[in-house]
Amino acid sequence: MMEPEITQKETRCPRLGSIIPFSYCMKCGDGRFPCGKVIDCWWEIFDIKGYLEQHLSAEDFQELVNRKPKDKVSSILELIEQAKKK
Repeated sequence: MMEPEITQKETRCPRLGSIIPFSYCMKCGDGRFPCGKVIDCWWEIFDIKGYLEQHLSAEDFQELVNRKPKDKVSSILELIEQAKKK
């Protein structure tokens, strides 16, 4: 469960281009993980790695940290496919 003082924090999302709450970052990933950029976006605001270590399994935390970011074109094509399915 996320603490209210953390979930209410906000920052600018480089993907969306607007201000979003931390709670969005924790659920906007692929369903299993938070957003792949969550560490990059939040490390200056609070101890995001410590938070994730407490709230994810050790395996999930390592997988999130070791993920390679997708290139922009792949991300866009994936979003288009998801939109088509809806």
